[in-house]
Amino acid sequence: MWLKPEEVLLKNALKLWVTQKSSCYFILQRRRGHGEGGGRLTGRLVGALDAVLDSNARVAPFRILLQVPGSQVYSPIACGELLSGSDVYWAVATGATLEEINQHWDWLEQNLLHTLSVFDNKDDIASFVKGKVKALIAEETSSRLAEQEEEPEKFREALVKFEARFNFPEAEKLVTYYSCCCWKGRVPRQGWLYLSINHLCFYSFLLGKELKLVVPWVDIQKLERTSNVFLTDTIRITTRNKERDFSMFLNLDEVFKIMEQLADVTLRRLLDNEGFDLDPGLQEPSQITKRDLEARAQNEFFRAFFRLPRREKLHAVLDCSLWTPFSRCHTAGRMFTSDSYVCFASKEAGCCKVILPLREVVSIEKMEDTSLLPSPVIVSIRSKMAFQFIELADRDSLVESLLARLKQVHADHPVPYDTTRDEDLTSSVCHSASMWGDHRFGRIEMVSSQNSEEREKEMSPQLHPEALVAGFRRSGSQSPDSRLSREQIKMRLWNDHFVEYGRTVCMFRTEKIRKLVAMGIPESLRGKLWLLFSDAVTDLASHPGYYGNLVEESMGKCCLVTEEIERDLHRSLPEHPAFQNETGIAALRRVLTAYAHRNPRIGYCQSMNILTSLLLLYAEEEEAFWLLVAVCERMLPDYFNHRVIGAQVDQSVFEELIKEQLPELAEHMHDLSALASISLSWFLTLFLSIMPLESAVNVVDCFFYDGIKAIFQLGLAVLEANAEDLCSSKDDSQALMVLSRFLDHIKSEDSPGPRPGSHHAFFSDGQEPCPVTDIADLIRDSYEKFGDQSVAQIEHMRCKHRMRVLQGHEDTTKQNVLRVVIPEVSVLPEDLEELYDLFKREHMMNCYWEQPGPVALRHDPSRPYTEQYRIDGRQFARLFQLVSPWTCGAHTEILAERTFRLLDENMDHLIEFKAFVSCLDIMYNGEMNEKIKLLYRLHIPPALTENDRDSQSPLKNPLLSTSRPLVFGKSNGDTVDYQKQLKQMIKDLAKEKDKTEKELPKMSQREFIQFCKTLYSMFHEDPEENDLYQAIATVTTLLLQIGEVGQRGSSSGSCSQEGGEEPQASAPSPEQDSVFADTHNGKSPRESQVFPEEAAQGDWTVSLEHILASLLTEQSLVNFFEKPLDIKPKLENAKINQYSLKTCEMSRQSQPELKLSSP
Repeated sequence: MWLKPEEVLLKNALKLWVTQKSSCYFILQRRRGHGEGGGRLTGRLVGALDAVLDSNARVAPFRILLQVPGSQVYSPIACGELLSGSDVYWAVATGATLEEINQHWDWLEQNLLHTLSVFDNKDDIASFVKGKVKALIAEETSSRLAEQEEEPEKFREALVKFEARFNFPEAEKLVTYYSCCCWKGRVPRQGWLYLSINHLCFYSFLLGKELKLVVPWVDIQKLERTSNVFLTDTIRITTRNKERDFSMFLNLDEVFKIMEQLADVTLRRLLDNEGFDLDPGLQEPSQITKRDLEARAQNEFFRAFFRLPRREKLHAVLDCSLWTPFSRCHTAGRMFTSDSYVCFASKEAGCCKVILPLREVVSIEKMEDTSLLPSPVIVSIRSKMAFQFIELADRDSLVESLLARLKQVHADHPVPYDTTRDEDLTSSVCHSASMWGDHRFGRIEMVSSQNSEEREKEMSPQLHPEALVAGFRRSGSQSPDSRLSREQIKMRLWNDHFVEYGRTVCMFRTEKIRKLVAMGIPESLRGKLWLLFSDAVTDLASHPGYYGNLVEESMGKCCLVTEEIERDLHRSLPEHPAFQNETGIAALRRVLTAYAHRNPRIGYCQSMNILTSLLLLYAEEEEAFWLLVAVCERMLPDYFNHRVIGAQVDQSVFEELIKEQLPELAEHMHDLSALASISLSWFLTLFLSIMPLESAVNVVDCFFYDGIKAIFQLGLAVLEANAEDLCSSKDDSQALMVLSRFLDHIKSEDSPGPRPGSHHAFFSDGQEPCPVTDIADLIRDSYEKFGDQSVAQIEHMRCKHRMRVLQGHEDTTKQNVLRVVIPEVSVLPEDLEELYDLFKREHMMNCYWEQPGPVALRHDPSRPYTEQYRIDGRQFARLFQLVSPWTCGAHTEILAERTFRLLDENMDHLIEFKAFVSCLDIMYNGEMNEKIKLLYRLHIPPALTENDRDSQSPLKNPLLSTSRPLVFGKSNGDTVDYQKQLKQMIKDLAKEKDKTEKELPKMSQREFIQFCKTLYSMFHEDPEENDLYQAIATVTTLLLQIGEVGQRGSSSGSCSQEGGEEPQASAPSPEQDSVFADTHNGKSPRESQVFPEEAAQGDWTVSLEHILASLLTEQSLVNFFEKPLDIKPKLENAKINQYSLKTCEMSRQSQPELKLSSP
């Protein structure tokens, strides 16, 4: 690689370099520690130093120096770069080579060496060489740009090393990599951090010691930036067992964001499939790139900041300035363009924000470019407003793309435009027909009560035509005149604001409107402004008739969701007269049922009824539906599902904010989770369930304008107002009582009702009255003291705490599964935990690298705990090979298949953890008869099938000859007849057998041969292998003859004897008949069904009792099955080899595909 010539002082560098070649003008040197055979101490140290340095600081092993005669300064003009991290066009896969540097040397000798002799001035020599080398560099750079854009060499090299070092399957895609240090205690290990789609990996090789770390993203419980004694900024990875710190990144911010995105995407994809929709670009994990993750982070911020639908995809972010007429200047900020929106946010937080739905846009035009207005673009909307953007880079392409999307939006959702219609928002008193500009929105035609029954029989449902509160103006303690005057003052302020800032969804949103919202929205404008602030008005206008169709489709249907809705209808704001009659109840039923029909994944969750009741009070029925859609699907994401993950995440964020903003209170209340018992309802119901309605509605005003930030800051204000009482409380119950009293005594100046707090009965008459707090004052304090939290900060905290919440659910699942399993098995609890982790990891590996089958069937959080993780046959076979004590060499896989079929009782091809552990418990801790019974069941249906891979192979072994006598010689020369002893043992076992236990069918000769083959395989490599083989040969021969005797006995009772046969061979003794009559002829119903032909013809069979009794006659076999087994070594080995076993299997599977694809 040619380098830009730079000066090198050799005074202190000679010890690190060795000269290989030299001429009158050039020197070729090799760095110590590279290419040395002996490896002296100095060379080792230098080599180790070079191995751990970042690629930008690493020194190449070879270099060529230009030597200017009479000077101590040398210029390095070429070097053979290390492959790792290099940016060389001709890089070799093996790294630095002498051949490469020799090519440079040869070129210099052939092209420059003779030319330089003509120069008399040494400065001319240096200038000539430098110019020539720079020309070579320029030529090389231009020739390799195209190839580097397609696939950079540096990334290719890193990918090769990643695959070689960690041996993952090809499906484990590397996303990016960084040079860094991993701290082990106080010792840093320099190496490389590899971030892949499913794992965080680190590799280091220092002073002959290799370090490999593999951390699955799904195991990470906490990912944070921290500092230690040695470094000010590190990234800490926390799993259940360890903490690891990584530091010395070139760009730590970038690394942390990529790690955060990868962890979030992977955890939510694998652990939260209930409520997580992947972005289209992330649907296929193997296609995820660093650029995709950065785009996702930007997309999520964009949607959260402007509270837009999840389907919106960000296209461009451009610096620009927007003309703001209220300030009479251009405001600097950024433009965001997406599928259906053009948005603007000022650089100064809170100064100005604009949301322009493309369906509201009439035209987008380029204006003349001037020095005062560089690159201007005018965006005109339907309400006769125009927005002027200037200083837009690449204006032409921007306008072209916006016009294309504008055309598409208008084609998808045409909007009627009526220039004669000019409805003024200021004229709306209670609930005017429309408040936005110059266009109409589709409404379902209302019907009178006279023909409602007839219309219901047809297609159109009867919908309530106005907000419910319009019909229930309650008289209160305040005079109508004073209340009206306050309403008029608010209306005047809002009207003035509309004139200056706009009155549609496209209005300028500034700090002034936030202050107006905090004062309380006028009742006549509340529902309409909620629609604007949440942008539900866009959904409403884009889907005319949608809600009516949903109501029609869902009416009359009965299911579990509708039953839950019916139970909660009369619990929704029962104190309000609007829900004390059928009108309000029917409207609430229709909205909740229609939404459950629209979004069955959410369906209906508690607290949705309370929120919907409030929406119906201030908005028309269809408007209330779209407000509910906005709240459930984008303003409170993941709140309303089976596990309310979103609410739990925000509770965790709230705890962190308490520690930051109210440290004294956090220190006093050691366990902040106790607050969750009351604060959870603050988030789920937006304070509606724990605050007087007239006060809580002001909170909802702030929520629709500022989102979840309003709830966070109001919660902090409530705690701060009660901090003194909370710190003096003796226990959690007293603290909760303090908060309940305070919230119950929050009033609103606009409240027409009685004084708050009178409906709580648990306060005694002698208790001091709680001071009343005005909601407007509380909201103002919340903005002033705790309103500095930005959307970006909240989203970052949500991402961080989502890991903790999801992992908390995983821990709960694990604890509940173990609590169920521990009483039923003899495996130690700590070993059960290890087994559960292996079981879960096996499931996860299948999700990592194989085409996603029905994953939802295997991990469904709504299922019982023991059934949330299940594995299929191949996964079970790998676990069986790793942890089962019954390893049978090549026969192990066949035995695993039979075991899986036995455990898969419901035949869904999946088994759960409990069944897996119960089987292992018998193998490790069962009595001999339990182990033999399990082995017996593995060799009869359903475990053994006709199509079993090994079921047809005959077992040809002289040890199984049935011609052996039933009399065996003993070591002292005596002989023992086992017949009588065996008969007695069979009778004893039959008497002791549990009568309630279902009798197992007898084993046929084919099944018995498989049983024997398994036993032979199990004894392989056992220390007592020879004795066990002899013993099993004896037992097998005995059982073969017993089966034949039973067969003859059965045949003699049903068939006549043919001539030529010896009576002794076909007619057993009376004693033998009595033994086998009980155990063979008395067939169970199941045996008759499984072996109907065999039963009729008197085929060869043996029972479990026969086999168990025979095995008990051989002490070596008894010792084998009774010896204690320790599962811990197997568990340790499994943790090390689980990944490699999966990788090997996938490699074997891919090889046939390669053979088929090759010519």
